[in-house]
Amino acid sequence: MKRGILVLADLKITIGSEVFQNPIWVASGTFGYGTEAPELVDVNRLGAIVTKSITRKPREGNPPPRIVETPSGMINSIGLANIGVKKYIQDMLPIYENLTTKIIVNIAGTDVQEYVEIMEMMESVSSVIAGYEINISCPNVKKGGMEFGVDCDMTAKLTEKLRILTERLLIMKLSPNVSDIVSIGLSAENAGADAVSAINTVVGMSIDAESGSSNIFTTYGGLSGPAIKPVGLAMVHKLYNKLSIPIIGMGGIVNTDDVVEYMMAGSTAVQVGTANYRDPGIGEDIIDSLDSFINQTNRKSATDLIGSVRTLS
Repeated sequence: MKRGILVLADLKITIGSEVFQNPIWVASGTFGYGTEAPELVDVNRLGAIVTKSITRKPREGNPPPRIVETPSGMINSIGLANIGVKKYIQDMLPIYENLTTKIIVNIAGTDVQEYVEIMEMMESVSSVIAGYEINISCPNVKKGGMEFGVDCDMTAKLTEKLRILTERLLIMKLSPNVSDIVSIGLSAENAGADAVSAINTVVGMSIDAESGSSNIFTTYGGLSGPAIKPVGLAMVHKLYNKLSIPIIGMGGIVNTDDVVEYMMAGSTAVQVGTANYRDPGIGEDIIDSLDSFINQTNRKSATDLIGSVRTLS
């Protein structure tokens, strides 16, 4: 505070050639296409909006029930329900022209060709999008992304194919449901990714004790929320120790302390996910609180937090 005027902290972060006004993004699948709740949140204050996954053709997703609340989180098995890339280009891209926040388009596919076709269609039109997050880690579909996310060679092959098609940011979204997330991350980095995001949901199951039935039609789904935060922190830290490219951390973020912890573990930016269902404006609250935290702890900028955790061994 100087002469009664609040001095705002420097929250800007940089990934590749893109500068983001702050590190608080909203996660794919938890914020729609970014335009659904204008009366509840000023999306232009967010560092970025990561859209729900887009596939080559429209998808209805999995049958209900496909969402269930769990202790400290939720399980979902939406199955990548979306309007398809053609309608996305037609209906959504013009709307983004009026936003100042960065738009990251999440892409999902069942094989390399589908990913390539989606990106070719996206790149064939003029748009303000800042980049792509490539979903190679979804546990809620029977065929597709998860196959890439557990295999280093397939991750590298897909990354290389997509890197050729765009100069925009290329972010590979990693799965926690692997034995060695660092190897997958290194494969993406060596193949040309600008960043990785970690983590996607953890495979989970929910059962109704009275009826004896599964609470999710597909039996298994993706567990998200505070319950997976320790897993996310560990995997971000492991990636940070080995990768040279930025990491976007996610998993159980509901407040500024969570953001600080993820950045200390090695995240350059973070994505708020499940918490958006409870409060679509939570991202704005976290931005304000993070600004205060940076000032109160006498740091010059949010980037001072990155990788600053003091480990005891």
